[in-house]
Amino acid sequence: MKTYRRFAIPSGQTGQLPLFVETIGTVREEGKIARATGYPCYHWLQTLNGEGSFAVEGRKYSLPAGSGILVPPEMPHAYEPVSESWETVYLTFGGTAAAAMLIALGLIEPAPVRWDKNSPLAGYLEQMLDRIEADNDPFGLDASADAYRFLLTLRRHGRSGRQDSVERASERLRPLIEWMERRYDDPSAGLADMRAVLGMPPSTMNELFRRAFGQPPYDYLIDLRIRKAKEMLIGRPQEKVSRIAALAGFRDSSHFVATFRRKTGLPPDKFRQLYE
Repeated sequence: MKTYRRFAIPSGQTGQLPLFVETIGTVREEGKIARATGYPCYHWLQTLNGEGSFAVEGRKYSLPAGSGILVPPEMPHAYEPVSESWETVYLTFGGTAAAAMLIALGLIEPAPVRWDKNSPLAGYLEQMLDRIEADNDPFGLDASADAYRFLLTLRRHGRSGRQDSVERASERLRPLIEWMERRYDDPSAGLADMRAVLGMPPSTMNELFRRAFGQPPYDYLIDLRIRKAKEMLIGRPQEKVSRIAALAGFRDSSHFVATFRRKTGLPPDKFRQLYE
């Protein structure tokens, strides 16, 4: 009997990484999986043997061997085997830099990605599992680096029938992402400013952003501020937390501390101590 594997990074460590692996594993799919509210992290599902059917955003796709699909957090979806045996490998991941990486790579829409038989994608995740099982990686650092290389490999060797659509969506969002990078330190920056940058109705902006990042635009801005705060906490060890809160775009330090703890699991001063 074939052995199926699963590895999970302890949740207490993941919030400290810009890109973290939550779980990775192989499984034989036995029945229909339906997630009405989606999955909390980005979810990649890839066929090893057999064939499955994957439904998302009102569309149903075939997933034969040599294909996979990436779904953003909290996006409803369902999948089930269509062949007698359907073996898959999955990767779930997140992190404050995950969304920015995916839009930069053009991997933002939930559509099947396919590749040639001899592509490095064919055995990448199984090899990643081998390395995880062989190494002592309690903080998930090697797994994080492996996940980043996997996304680069996916962009380089994968083919999507909706690639043009992905690139158009990326270009539509790019002005707002660049604006956030310039204005994250302004606590008055809000949704009205964001709508003005893109010049589109609020519903269109929110839908496009959720499809790209799995979250509304203001939540993305908060995550960006937290990421910038992390960089300053590490890079400016003498700076007071209250000053970093202001530099990162928070109106007051108490709100910053509460948000930082909620996002990372640690208060800012404890996070800083990890890098002293």
